[in-house]
Amino acid sequence: MTALLRYQSGLLLRSQRWLAPLLLYVAVVGVGVRAGEPVLGALGFTAAALLPVAAWSVRICLTQEPPAARSVIAAAAGRGRAHLAALLTGTAWPALVGTVAVLTVTAVSDRRGVTALSAGSTGLLAALTCALTGAAVGALSSRPFLPAPGWSLTALVLGSLLALVTTGSPAKHAMTALITGARTTTAAPPLLACAGAVLLVAVAAGLSCRATARLE
Repeated sequence: MTALLRYQSGLLLRSQRWLAPLLLYVAVVGVGVRAGEPVLGALGFTAAALLPVAAWSVRICLTQEPPAARSVIAAAAGRGRAHLAALLTGTAWPALVGTVAVLTVTAVSDRRGVTALSAGSTGLLAALTCALTGAAVGALSSRPFLPAPGWSLTALVLGSLLALVTTGSPAKHAMTALITGARTTTAAPPLLACAGAVLLVAVAAGLSCRATARLE
């Protein structure tokens, strides 16, 4: 699996397709977050903006290989394992970017009433929750379920929006915790939401890998 992850990461970096979601995230956070504003509200916005970026990144990794190369890798390592490596790669890079963003926002925001450690840990958990939820959206809105680019992008956008506003979504739960914390200046790490996101992405990855092995 390590070799597959290196292969997928190399493909992603060389293709430069990661630039578009990264620049989008930097632009959204740069416009939406101001230095000196309450830290928990800023972290909530930072984490929420990561969800569609993670979904986009996963879709990029799932579709970046030419069909011939995909067939060779599938024959060597197994179609399910190759698909899982692409999913993990597409999830890991947004999570890393989100970690940097959370630490930066924590450093420049107003932390009155909240310690840097509690704010940072809460923000990191919220960012991880949104990244994992976005990864689940990306896995279910790409191949093998929706190979057509138009339908895939439509499902990705709608799925990301629903994941942010639907009651019961781990991302929505994490955002609610941060919004409530911003009002009461109490940092409550969204542990339950993060656990739900882990379960959600595990189910989505399992379905996607199994469907790939059967349909492709």
